[in-house]
Parts: sequence; structure tokens; C-alpha cells
Amino acid sequence: MENLSKTNYTYILKCKDGSLYTGWTNNLAKRLQAHNEGKGAKYTGSRRPVTLEYYEIYETKEEAMRREYEIKHMGRKKKLELIEKKCQKEDKEKKPEEL
Repeated sequence: MENLSKTNYTYILKCKDGSLYTGWTNNLAKRLQAHNEGKGAKYTGSRRPVTLEYYEIYETKEEAMRREYEIKHMGRKKKLELIEKKCQKEDKEKKPEEL
């Protein structure tokens, strides 16, 4: 199992109003909980609950922050394409009985 304490994530959340929020963290579960408790970003505080739609894993904080910057500068359509590709990949990796 990978060392989660040194893992960094770039993630996309879907807010209650359908908007998307992108961020980075080194503890994905804790950050998602913070967003849903209103202790995360100001943007998500009034748009709860939020759901995790997408994430990428990086070794360094700098890599995760760089990717966050890239994603934040994408349009909504491009972000939704990222999410869709992840879902398609996961479906291909599942065994038929898991679908």
C-alpha cells in the first residue's frame, strides 16, 4: 500500500448547485469532510453537500498544486470530460459482476 501521508491529491468536487470546485490536499478524506462541514473553502461552504467526482495522485505538493492550477483554468466542459474519462476507465477495470 502506498504511503498516504506523503501523497498529494488534486480533486474536483460537485456542489449541491451542480457547480464544480477544484482543489488540492494531502488528505483527501479529511478535506472532503471539511468541505461538507463548511470548514473547507469559502466557495463550497454555501453549496453543501459536495461529492468527490474526480482525483489525481501526486508525490509532491508542487505537482498537485500545478495540476490544480491547470484544471481551474479549464472550462466546465473540459472538467466534465476528465470526470467522464475516469468513470469510463473505472467501468472497464470492473469485472462484469461488479457492474
